[in-house]
Amino acid sequence: MLSTSAGLKALRAAVPVLIAVFLFARAPPPASAQDTALEFAVKATYLYKFAPFVEWPPQTFRSATDAITLCVVGDDPFGAMLDQAVAGQHVGDRPIALRRMPMAVRGASCQIMFIAGSRAQPVADALAAVRGTPVLTVTDRSPESRAKGIVNFVIQDNRVRFEIDNQAAAQDRLVISSKLLSLAVLGRANE
Repeated sequence: MLSTSAGLKALRAAVPVLIAVFLFARAPPPASAQDTALEFAVKATYLYKFAPFVEWPPQTFRSATDAITLCVVGDDPFGAMLDQAVAGQHVGDRPIALRRMPMAVRGASCQIMFIAGSRAQPVADALAAVRGTPVLTVTDRSPESRAKGIVNFVIQDNRVRFEIDNQAAAQDRLVISSKLLSLAVLGRANE
């Protein structure tokens, strides 16, 4: 859990960036490979920008400078783009660390987990593997309700947007800032 002053500092620093990303994400949806790359660049930026708006239980980190670990599980749609996006990024005194994993497992020490799924572990199975743990799970345009993370990217009105299931976050002992909740699209338990 971030301290109040560190959390407010991170929030103040991140709000303008999130607004810029939101405006950037208002671009028309991808129609070509280049546009698909743009879509995933926006999503990569969102992934690490969610961190200042989430409170994890105090026992999540051993010290005030432990990294916030962003894990990509399954077939990675980002490639080097995500590495470039998180390089040198911090939330307060915490650096953002990136890890790729073939499968989701309990106790993997991930605070944010983008679950792409794979043949070895479909999205729903990966979500089930970490359910009940303080991990902010993120999925991409999943139409199946049981295969959606706490955050689920969607394309709405030709823009990259996201849904937030605040009830699922609470069940996993995460507190999501009302500022981030206000940016989420309706349609899930994001009140």
